[in-house]
Amino acid sequence: MKITYHGHSVVKIETNGKTILIDPFITGNSTTDLKLEEVKADAILLTHGHGDHVGDTVQLAKKNNALVVATFELATYLGWQGVNTYGMNIGGAHEFDFGKVKLTQAFHSSGYVTEDNQIIYLGMPTGILFTAEGKTIYHAGDTGLFSDMKLIGERNQIDVAFLPIGDSFTMGPEDAALAAEWLRAKTVVPIHYNTFPPIAQDPEKFVALLPDGVGRALKPGESIEL
Repeated sequence: MKITYHGHSVVKIETNGKTILIDPFITGNSTTDLKLEEVKADAILLTHGHGDHVGDTVQLAKKNNALVVATFELATYLGWQGVNTYGMNIGGAHEFDFGKVKLTQAFHSSGYVTEDNQIIYLGMPTGILFTAEGKTIYHAGDTGLFSDMKLIGERNQIDVAFLPIGDSFTMGPEDAALAAEWLRAKTVVPIHYNTFPPIAQDPEKFVALLPDGVGRALKPGESIEL
């Protein structure tokens, strides 16, 4: 399994001959190394309905005939736009041909702001537990710190955890370091930082808060092989 970080909260997982994208925010993402016209995906997993996470999902899904997995409301909304979707909800899991997806809770919000100043509710925000080849990846999505991260860590042997550190809208570095302790992941990668001024952070300072060898501040395009 190969896992690649592509800036902001974009993560690519390559496993069993399939390519899975999480939160493919490419257009307008100042930190990504990806070029939209070159991106391929068999499946797209979404944590919530904000534009910097849904990103280019509709275009990518249609171009690649990719399945989009998201909460029921978000999946329904994207389905209305001609996208092939599978709706789920918090606590639910499903075994797909590319791996197992389970949605966890996250403490954030989720909605789309229209051009005429309306907000469309798009279901609860989530984290994602993805399991394939005997490995488990946890993408926390956008979230504040919550104590049930201890339960997630107790019930899952997490190989790599992607945790937001940007503050303002999510956990900051100190809270994310405590989350890492509770999750007990073998490797922890910071995400959701430096894309916009309000979430400016030094990822190496976050890594320094973790036990030696646990934190890895991946640059966009860098990968972890499991």
